[in-house]
Amino acid sequence: MELHDVWFVLIAVLWIGYFFLEGFDFGIGVLTKLLARDRKERRVLINTIGPVWDGNEVWLLSAGGATFAAFPEWYATLFSGFYLPLLVILLCLIVRGVAFEYRAKRPEERWQTNWEHAIFWTSLIPAFLWGVAFGNIVRGVKIDADMEYVGNLWDLLNPYALLGGLVTLTLFTFHGAVFAGLKTVGDIRGRARTLALKLGPVTAVLALGFLVWTQAENGDGWSLLAMTVAVLSLVGAIGAIAAGREGWSFALSGLTITAAVAMLFLTLFPNVMPSSLNEAWNLTVTNASSTPYTLTIMTWCAGIATPVVLLYQGWTYWVFRKRIGTQHIADPH
Repeated sequence: MELHDVWFVLIAVLWIGYFFLEGFDFGIGVLTKLLARDRKERRVLINTIGPVWDGNEVWLLSAGGATFAAFPEWYATLFSGFYLPLLVILLCLIVRGVAFEYRAKRPEERWQTNWEHAIFWTSLIPAFLWGVAFGNIVRGVKIDADMEYVGNLWDLLNPYALLGGLVTLTLFTFHGAVFAGLKTVGDIRGRARTLALKLGPVTAVLALGFLVWTQAENGDGWSLLAMTVAVLSLVGAIGAIAAGREGWSFALSGLTITAAVAMLFLTLFPNVMPSSLNEAWNLTVTNASSTPYTLTIMTWCAGIATPVVLLYQGWTYWVFRKRIGTQHIADPH
């Protein structure tokens, strides 16, 4: 493999890590309105991701930074063409982080309620828009011979991409419900499992439709294998949560996300951003990559830093592995 192929794989791994980890805390954010019945239960849900949500976003920063350095043409076309949806995602992530930190700074009910609304919407909107963005990347967009996006916002809102948005939204919410069942005790745990069982079939139908559509248009044998793993894992996750095995269900829902994202990257390769105007204008791992010298330096840096980051993040999850419930939340009065 050439170094640009290696970095395509590494960027795929970074996006898989981001969607696996950020997926469940987006789901928890959505569940603060769908699952929690009062402010104390919302605090329980927020506390399940409190120690880890900001660390999960490091994967996004790493994916963006790696794309900028390894494939500058891909980065430039993607961020200029998808400027508005990516800006909305960025603003949501900023407001979401502020909401987590500022929500409990004042005791007034209106203050806390407004920040809780912000947590819900800034979790739901990115969960949907990431699916729209990746749907367009896989489907192909209007890129001209100068590697510039020449379409408009409405071109991005096509049926395939919108279906992708619904898939990520429901899949992340299901992933979050399973995580809530894994991390909580008491009544909220039972309701999280019940909600996951209701979300599971809806998620499975939407995901199956999107993945089959993707396979039919761009797939090969490897992407078919990834699709099969994704579908079977999702079915297994639903079965595991029905049996009360939250740990297995969470692992399998995570495997679903892993296999589904891997399938998208498998259908892309060797392209990184196809052109819907002319296949000769596709951005590929070859024509969009940095110089071999740049990729070599990046490879050495990643080889040194990545194990440290993984060990630290793994240690964080181990330290905060205990379940919590409303009995662990102090009465504000």
